[in-house]
Amino acid sequence: LLRLINAALNDELFFSIANHTVTIVEADAVYIKPFDTDVVLITPGQTTNILLKTKQDFPNATFFMTARPYSTGLGAFDNSTVAGILQYENPSNHSYNKKLPLFKPTLPPLNATGFAANFTKKFRSLATAKFPANVPQTVDKRFFFTIGLGSTPCPKNMTCQGPNGTKFAASVNNISFALPTTALLQSYFSGQSYGVYTTDFPTNPPFPFNYTGTPPNNTVVTNGTRAVVLPFNTSVELVLQDTSILGAESHPLHLHGFNFFVIGEGFGNYDPNKDPASFNLVDPVERNTVGIPSGGWVALRFLADNPGAWFMHCHFDVHTSWGLRMAWIVLDGPLPNQKLLPPPSDLPKC
Repeated sequence: LLRLINAALNDELFFSIANHTVTIVEADAVYIKPFDTDVVLITPGQTTNILLKTKQDFPNATFFMTARPYSTGLGAFDNSTVAGILQYENPSNHSYNKKLPLFKPTLPPLNATGFAANFTKKFRSLATAKFPANVPQTVDKRFFFTIGLGSTPCPKNMTCQGPNGTKFAASVNNISFALPTTALLQSYFSGQSYGVYTTDFPTNPPFPFNYTGTPPNNTVVTNGTRAVVLPFNTSVELVLQDTSILGAESHPLHLHGFNFFVIGEGFGNYDPNKDPASFNLVDPVERNTVGIPSGGWVALRFLADNPGAWFMHCHFDVHTSWGLRMAWIVLDGPLPNQKLLPPPSDLPKC
């Protein structure tokens, strides 16, 4: 059993072991229906457990384990390949020194979006009595969020590398999240949100356009600290739509505080009239980080049963720093165990 964790800041990674097949059995700490693969794709923030099927006999060879980026954006990135070596111990001669051939795996091309889509669609929950897939079958609130890049005016006395001398930015529904000076959780718990955040985050994009077609001329984002407020136990359906502004790109989105079910995905613009017919509400994979297809969309469902203030952000560190993040505030439930706990008495004061 190997535990894979992508701790990279800005790279989704292909991983493979030469001349070996692995069986994926878990994703983000949730068991899945096992499936075999020669190549694993894992985004920043994701974890997965794999079973490595070793050779029955001493293979008289050693094998590279390699990883390199899957990248679809227009920006520069490190396309180097990292490697380790899988070496078998010779059962008949522990001091065996013969130089063995070293095999290398074949990884997909750097921009293999087709492979990425086919790979992610293989993930399914066990959906058994022991390990049920408790997918919300009804929806209380629906949200449609665009995810992508943009620009903001370059500050005075600075040189910026964005389009036409602007500064690069990123946003959710064209809102680039501005970090407040007071913690969201602290201000929410104390009931002192005024001047810290507002609760008017848009349910849908403020300015609809052809999200994966020719991008609009105006790429300027709006800055703000805006959150969505959800009553306790709200069942949520969330569609995340990639955009072509400054280039379509796969974005690994991570939600704090919850697991969600990935009920659908596709390329192009999400069609609310046709695409829900193909949603998987039986055994979708349960995760906390999902890659939004480059030039496509992904649909999620989750139950808001964890009170507090919860961050959702791109797991590319550079995109998070540019503002590709937002917050959900889940209100208390009626029972004592459904309420946000107070901070510990010894919590240091800022």
